Formats: sequence, structure tokens, C-alpha cells
Amino acid sequence: MCCAVYSTISGQTRSVPVLRKTMATEKCFAKGSPAPGPVPKDRLRLYSMRFCPFAQRTRLVLNAKGIKYDTINIHLKEKPDWFLEKNPLGLVPTLETPAGEVICESPITCEYLDEVYPEKKLLPSSPFGKAQQRMLLENFSKVIPYFYKIPAARRNGEDISGLEAELKEKFAKLNEHLEKKKTKFFEGDTITMIDYMMWPFFERIEILEMTHCMGHTPELKKWTERMLEDPAVKNTMFSSDSYKAFYKSVAEGKPDYDYGL
Repeated sequence: MCCAVYSTISGQTRSVPVLRKTMATEKCFAKGSPAPGPVPKDRLRLYSMRFCPFAQRTRLVLNAKGIKYDTINIHLKEKPDWFLEKNPLGLVPTLETPAGEVICESPITCEYLDEVYPEKKLLPSSPFGKAQQRMLLENFSKVIPYFYKIPAARRNGEDISGLEAELKEKFAKLNEHLEKKKTKFFEGDTITMIDYMMWPFFERIEILEMTHCMGHTPELKKWTERMLEDPAVKNTMFSSDSYKAFYKSVAEGKPDYDYGL
């Protein structure tokens, strides 16, 4: 689960103003850009794209656990050769350690971080607890395509009622899970890994004009409200206007990865 180009369009404006964390490096590196130097010994390096929901998963975990890291943002349509040498697939998120070890795919990078930095564990200690989180994540992976399909179909003037009906069913199942657990978050009364894995897509739900698909999911709505109060979420979030401008540029075929810089 990584980002290449996030092909969606803008929607309505979110009413909750938020701040995002300023990273060490903001403007993206494109083909021909000089390679960055070695990763400093006291931190990790994250290769990212500012608006990528998959890369946001890794940023959420880095922020939640208080891990020192630098960010190198990558131009996903004009990737530097040196980045492709590190990750031939050219996808973000990608982590690099001071030893030159490279880890990619959002769930894998996040599990790596939780294991290597055991402070404030986000995954359960028991094998069964970990398996439960992975099962939830596997189920949620079947929800993610709707965040792409529905906006694309709407943009093409297609009938989206069937897709929306399917998404409503999937949201209802997530709501049912929260009702049965009787907890504030998906696997307890504190945020765990699965909450961070799901959140980036719900963060974009208003912009993608899909909020009405949550119309009959009161517990899921409460979960989104609680997530908005989390410091890591606030530090990795962009404003509605920024998302709208970026997705507009994507829809026009010229993604502005440096929008707002």
C-alpha cells in the first residue's frame, strides 16, 4: 500500500481548521535533482509525498511515537534516478535508516517503526491481538478503492449510486465493529495502529464528497471526531483548501506536489 499518483478530485470544504507539521524538507525532488546526503545517525529518513494518504500513515506513526526523522518529498511523475535505485518501484512511503536499510509499503514501514521503537506501542503484544489488527487492515483494504472509484466515476459523468451503496455497506460494517467493541477506537479506548492505518482516507472524505455515505454510522462518525483531536493527526493534516487545490491539479493532469510552498 503505497502512493504513485492519487487520482481524485476536490469536493466540499472541511469546517475544521487544522495545522500540519513543518518537515525538514518540503519541496519535492524530481528527476535531475541532486541526491541527498547520508541519513544522519540520530534519525530516520522518510521519502514521501505531502498529499499521499499511504505516506501519511507512516508520518502518523513517526509523529505518534516521537521518532526523529527528516522528510524528502518525491515528485511521483518525474522520480529521481537515485530514488529509483533505493526503491525500484518508485513508491512512497519509503524509509531509510542511517545504515542504508530501505523499507517500503505503508503497513510494513509502520510495523517496523513499532518494533524498532518500542516506546508507546501501537500494536498489541499478543500474536492474536496482532492478527486481529491485520485482519481489520485486510478488510479495510477492500474499502480503499472506493475513495478512488467514486470521484473518478463522478468526474466522468457516470452513475455512482451502485458504488455508493456498496461503500455504505462497508461503512456500516465498520460502524458495527465499533458498536460491538464498545470502545472509543477500533481496538480499544486509545488509538492503536489500525486507527492510523484507516484515518488518512477518512480525513479526505469531505473533499471527495463522500460524507453522506456515513449517514447511518453514528459510532464511525464519533470515531472520526475523536481522531481529529489526536496530536499526530493534527500534525500531519492539511487544510481543505490545500487538498482541493492539489486534487484539482491532479484532475487537470498536472499534479502540483509543491502546492502552498
